[in-house]
Amino acid sequence: MTESKAMIVGLAGAEMTPAELAFIADQRPWGYILFARNIVDADQLKRLTQSIRDASGRDDVPILIDQEGGRVQRLKPPLAPLYPPASILAQIYRTDRKAGLRATWLMSRLHAFDLQRYGINVDCLPVLDIPVAGSHSIIGDRAYGADADVVIAMASAAVDGLMAGGVLPVAKHVPGHGRARSDSHLELPVVDTALDELEATDFKPFAALSGVAMAMTAHVVYSAIDAANPATTSKTLISDIIRRHIGFDGLLMSDDVSMKALSGTFESRTAAIFAAGCDVALHCNGDMDEMLAIAGETPVLAGDSLRRANAVSACRRPADNANEAAARDEFDALLSSGAMA
Repeated sequence: MTESKAMIVGLAGAEMTPAELAFIADQRPWGYILFARNIVDADQLKRLTQSIRDASGRDDVPILIDQEGGRVQRLKPPLAPLYPPASILAQIYRTDRKAGLRATWLMSRLHAFDLQRYGINVDCLPVLDIPVAGSHSIIGDRAYGADADVVIAMASAAVDGLMAGGVLPVAKHVPGHGRARSDSHLELPVVDTALDELEATDFKPFAALSGVAMAMTAHVVYSAIDAANPATTSKTLISDIIRRHIGFDGLLMSDDVSMKALSGTFESRTAAIFAAGCDVALHCNGDMDEMLAIAGETPVLAGDSLRRANAVSACRRPADNANEAAARDEFDALLSSGAMA
């Protein structure tokens, strides 16, 4: 850990290439993230995650995936069932609060069953963003709703379900992507909402869940705080809002460095991410030229960032003794009852 570079990287395909193995040996990324392109079948995925652990020399190396349910679900049948988006869980919650929270916990616990069997130990969930009328659909049904208190309750249940299964959560996208009127994968969104309104709404879920081990930034400009830079590269926003107002002292990772919301070379983007105060840079697409450019501007984990990275490993706990079949039956029953309500 003391020599890991402050980066999480993707891989190009279903097996690690000689170039990737050389990159890992030379650059020592702290973590890895998987996508559909990395997944063929169960045996192949188990081999891939084991090869990541072998190459990194760390049994507890963070291996991340986006497994929310709905539109954002990298593991699909037959490796994992199709799960509903957060908005369906919210429908159950509106009818029966207790049932909605139980369904949310169960779905996360089932994600943990699915991920653990393939050697994946981090899920980029929950989504704490709060959409508003007119916002882009990139968040949409991935959100638990438009009420901060509902989001807090349901996201807390999701975190608890993952943790119970030995999988770590990542809160996203701090300090809130819900008001964005464009997709940050394609362009830079600008939110002009007043600071007091942001504090009363968008920031609340992140403050309530500030104890999670990891959070992912939003590539969004909040003009009331920093009109020139998105949260990911804003020293003011990270220091004053994420660290101080929200109170998050966990590992702060950027959203994907290759997204078009960010501008400049990959070297300049990476330098700006670390200058702003992110602990770790995330790069997803597995492009080796981009990875090398990013690695050149990525520091070795040290100081508070190293402390936070160490805390990530320390907070992981063994999975509980939940019965998977019983959990699936209960979850399916809750979904059925919610659909009929």
